Amino acid sequence: MGNRPDDLRALLDSVAKQDGDPIETVVVGNGAPVTGVEDFPFVRTVDLPENLGIPGGRNVGIEAFGPSGSGVDALLFLDDDGLLPGTDTAELVRRAFADDPKLGIVSFRIADPETGLTQRRHVPRLRASDPMRSSRVTTFLGGANAVRTQVLAEVGSLPDEFFYAHEETDLAWRALDAGWAIDYRADMVLFHPTMPPSRHAVYHRMVARNRVWLARRNLPAPLVPLYLGVWVLLTLVRRPSASALKAWMGGFKEGWRTPCGPRRPMKWRTVWRLTRLGRPPVI
Repeated sequence: MGNRPDDLRALLDSVAKQDGDPIETVVVGNGAPVTGVEDFPFVRTVDLPENLGIPGGRNVGIEAFGPSGSGVDALLFLDDDGLLPGTDTAELVRRAFADDPKLGIVSFRIADPETGLTQRRHVPRLRASDPMRSSRVTTFLGGANAVRTQVLAEVGSLPDEFFYAHEETDLAWRALDAGWAIDYRADMVLFHPTMPPSRHAVYHRMVARNRVWLARRNLPAPLVPLYLGVWVLLTLVRRPSASALKAWMGGFKEGWRTPCGPRRPMKWRTVWRLTRLGRPPVI
């Protein structure tokens, strides 16, 4: 969005230092022109006249490599205020995809650059007490991941209409339903400052709206009320402020009243697979 130029240059510098083949890079200006990247010859830029949201902007980046990213084997998605502290991350990604033909998505470990600590919410599984343990998971982190482009060609890209929140889980569930695997890799690290997601003004409304959309689009009909009922209870238990709860409830209602995109409920064997992986699709 053009508001973190120094962070963006630091990120691109860390990409340039990666071992192995150079990484072709696209920077999408989401409603703002991309400036200050002239010193990075491996970078192409795309300036969008308006902010399309996180999934919309990333989808533009995907298409910059050809339909569904077909010009490359895999894509890294990196937040512009992130940083790759190691020079071997790209090689680790290449090796992971080469070693496991069914691996479709890799989720990196996000660590605070000052403390090196990883927040529980950045470990994409329920058993999140040990962020240093790699494992198969059922979702991934949007600004610190790698996706095999064959996955995008097969199941489609991120849902533009979500704008912000839960777009990764929507793609993850579709990928899992198609038979792909998702790994959380503790050895692939992105430095990112620790910030609460609620700093975004739209957070509570869109988290609730997109949660409803996620269920309506992807879950078998009997699981939709169960999944959403659990999340209503969890939200109330967390005791948000009155203003946050009002925004959340408004988003929840909006999720039922507005179109959510095509409905493609996952197979029951995918529900069982998610359950075996430790996260049944009701939580």
